[in-house]
Amino acid sequence: MAPLKAGDSFPDGVKFEWAPITDEDPTACGLPQEYDASKEFKGKKVVIVSVPGAFTPGCQARHLPPYIQKVEDLKSKGVDLVVVIASNDAWVMNAWGKVNQIKGDTPILMMSDTKTFFSKNYGWAAGMGDRNGRWAMVIDDGKVVYAENESSPGQVTVSGAEAVLSKL
Repeated sequence: MAPLKAGDSFPDGVKFEWAPITDEDPTACGLPQEYDASKEFKGKKVVIVSVPGAFTPGCQARHLPPYIQKVEDLKSKGVDLVVVIASNDAWVMNAWGKVNQIKGDTPILMMSDTKTFFSKNYGWAAGMGDRNGRWAMVIDDGKVVYAENESSPGQVTVSGAEAVLSKL
């Protein structure tokens, strides 16, 4: 299936798995839950950030931190949620969020892309086995308004916080 592009509608049936962040301890985690993105994204402006893997060098050093640092700027542009997805399971994504001091009341959600394989079906796979590609999309009330894929999985340019902010 071809990746979503600007102007496309966000598909029905997209589900992620997550373990909501309810405390700061990265060694403790609740049970994973299903997150119905198609339902939860309705009426919202959502930035989806896909990364090859939690705790990996590029994702940890250059991709996730700017989104955390710029969350207020994103909110000021009308963003309701920043959803970070990877092929890691929900427990790993939860721990990665906690290690990066993402709190439960922050509009950054750490999701596992293992329910509907959104990256493979509607985004860009990395070409590295089951890993997600490095890309970003902006969904505004059910419509894709931005969708860009990195030309190399080691780069953080079109999928980074600054690039997304410049398009809002």
